[in-house]
Amino acid sequence: GITKAADPKFDVGDTVVLSADHMPGMKDAEATVSGAFDTTTYSISYTPTDGGDPVKDHKWVVHEELKDPGKAPLKKGAKATVNAEHMPGMKGAEATIDSATDETVYMVDIKTDEMEMANHKWVVDSEMKPAK
Repeated sequence: GITKAADPKFDVGDTVVLSADHMPGMKDAEATVSGAFDTTTYSISYTPTDGGDPVKDHKWVVHEELKDPGKAPLKKGAKATVNAEHMPGMKGAEATIDSATDETVYMVDIKTDEMEMANHKWVVDSEMKPAK
């Protein structure tokens, strides 16, 4: 239910360098774009359903990963139930919207000494630059 990007800055197959630091080893890693989409993307805070510590400013969840979210964009402070399972305890958690962006959002394949991940969700335009 997510729309492929009409005019993405980076195309599927492009090699990029990530400035995002969503997980250890990610910042400055090279990645390959595996998908580009036009949607609203949110940073959220939530308490995991598995009893884990509260998560603040988790980047990113897309509008389509929220349960019955209504019309995008949701406003800062809005509540929504998460349908995504990016991390343990995320699915079914009630989240608070911290921020929203309409930048193109990407899935990327990352391979570093620390990790290998296919279709990592999500990285936005401002967190990527072309590889040299």
